[in-house]
Amino acid sequence: MASIRPFPHDTCKQCATPLSHALAPGPCGHCLIHPPAQFETHAIYRYQGAVRDAILAWKLQGEDAGVRWLVESASPYLKGLLHKHDTLIPIPMPLSRMRQHGQHHSADLCRLMAKKVACHWDWHILRRQGEQMRQSALPAKQRRKNLRKAFMLNQDYWAKQHDTRGKLWLVDDIITTGSTMYFAAKALRATGLPVHVLSLSKTIQGD
Repeated sequence: MASIRPFPHDTCKQCATPLSHALAPGPCGHCLIHPPAQFETHAIYRYQGAVRDAILAWKLQGEDAGVRWLVESASPYLKGLLHKHDTLIPIPMPLSRMRQHGQHHSADLCRLMAKKVACHWDWHILRRQGEQMRQSALPAKQRRKNLRKAFMLNQDYWAKQHDTRGKLWLVDDIITTGSTMYFAAKALRATGLPVHVLSLSKTIQGD
């Protein structure tokens, strides 16, 4: 479909901001001044057009056919990026929102992706604490403050279940300002391992 556009190949390795071919893989100027908590960031699609429509239909109406198709189409990319020993970790949702919607979208996304590459996924490793406003309802400057203490590592569970043979991947459906990933990755770094980020889509300024 013409309105489905893959994310640019030339990006900053750490935050996935598009760069010119000469400057990739960065780091970009922002990462030099404000280093992110994650080691690297990958996005599969640009958050626009049919990709945006599919994600919104999934999150607002519970219609997952479009997202399933996007993951299926991205199978070659996922198989080249992920390893069988890697662990996919969903961005935790507030409990009240899970009860309201009866769904954990990033966990469902992890399950779909893990099935394609036969790797592990685990939603117990990272916890959400407290109740925060929706990020989409806040301006960029308030998003970081909103999530500053939102995530924590489940230390006891990690000590029993961790597998250091592969990478740890934080997974979400959309990256906008990157605030959610920053604080989730910062909490996950308590494992002592580098944190990698994978998102189904990412916004690009100007789209």
